[in-house]
Amino acid sequence: MSISKQPKDETYANTIPYGSLGIIAMPGCEELAEKVDAYIAMWRSNRVNGIDGYHKDSYIVDAACPRFGSGEAKGMLCQSVRGDDLFIMADVTNYSVTYDMYGKEVPLSPDEHFQNIKRIIAAVNGKAKRITVIMPFLYESRQHRRTSRESLDCAIALQELVNIGVSAIVTMDAHDPRVQNAIPYSTFESVNPVYQNIKALLKNERDLTLDSEHLMIISPDEGAMGRAIEYSTALGVNMGMFYKRRDFTKIVGGKNPIVAHEYLGESVEGKDVIIIDDMIASGDSLLDVARQLKARKARKIFAFATFGLFTKGMETFDKAVEEGLINRIYTSNCIYQNPETKSRKYYRSVDVSKYLALLIDTMNHDTSIESLIWPYDKIKDRVTKYKAMREVEKKSEE
Repeated sequence: MSISKQPKDETYANTIPYGSLGIIAMPGCEELAEKVDAYIAMWRSNRVNGIDGYHKDSYIVDAACPRFGSGEAKGMLCQSVRGDDLFIMADVTNYSVTYDMYGKEVPLSPDEHFQNIKRIIAAVNGKAKRITVIMPFLYESRQHRRTSRESLDCAIALQELVNIGVSAIVTMDAHDPRVQNAIPYSTFESVNPVYQNIKALLKNERDLTLDSEHLMIISPDEGAMGRAIEYSTALGVNMGMFYKRRDFTKIVGGKNPIVAHEYLGESVEGKDVIIIDDMIASGDSLLDVARQLKARKARKIFAFATFGLFTKGMETFDKAVEEGLINRIYTSNCIYQNPETKSRKYYRSVDVSKYLALLIDTMNHDTSIESLIWPYDKIKDRVTKYKAMREVEKKSEE
């Protein structure tokens, strides 16, 4: 992996770290953690800092969660973490991690991934100076509120982590950030990789015109409005939205089925549109929105989601691309990406490892991460350069 130069703003590096940095990669999150670790090791190797343990080849702590034949498990630390500022990185959606139980190969479910996090915290046994959990896909984030006689899984999980010693929880693009109200006295950060997504878009799509006459941001439902507003503000274009009309007399698959997507906004005719959401699960909702946009004569359709779950495989997306409904799909590498998904020509992976490395490095120095949460100046600079490039290309064509 090629590692880029030092971050432009390293003022935080002049401060004293909260503690010796340690990164624990939970099963299924090793690849992402190694990329994050490589960035931090490279940056710190170029800094002048006399603190013992500040410069290391790697900050990854040797830890494991072995399983017994019955399916039971334990958390193990293979080195001391006393006094460390620990960052536990976990991907609770990684179904490629398996174990043997009674002679059968079983994939780890989100529940088991979450149990592993608690096992490692138990193995730390209060010896670390501080524990931060980096969980890009927030465990049970879709079960964040109660609408009937049902559980409040996400809130309970957050309270569990805080009660066993976690000081801060960092997630990406939480389904509903208001779930942090369950832990009002603890640090909860939901960061959105807006800059990383826009950077990937402008790198891959060389024929966009970034103005309201040629480009629109689309929110597929009312829940994604906040995300869509962020992108429309960053790109300086208008937005529209769909809202889901549901049949509340039925429950299918644990939720009320969608009857129709109703559109609110100006015309999309002849415009490129970007559909923004936090996740793509089965993709049924996304493709229904794409069909409606095509029926309204949209030009190109790009889909952005922080998490590409693709729970029903890629076949429906293959068909949608063949039909001209979707031109490109972008999701991040903060969760497991199936090789089948990455092999699609219409799919683009957005690398957020550098972003997570900046967050960890800054938090370890116990300084503000506000500029990382909303890097508007960086986005503006990237957009300005793209527009200038497009102007040069248009003149050369003339």
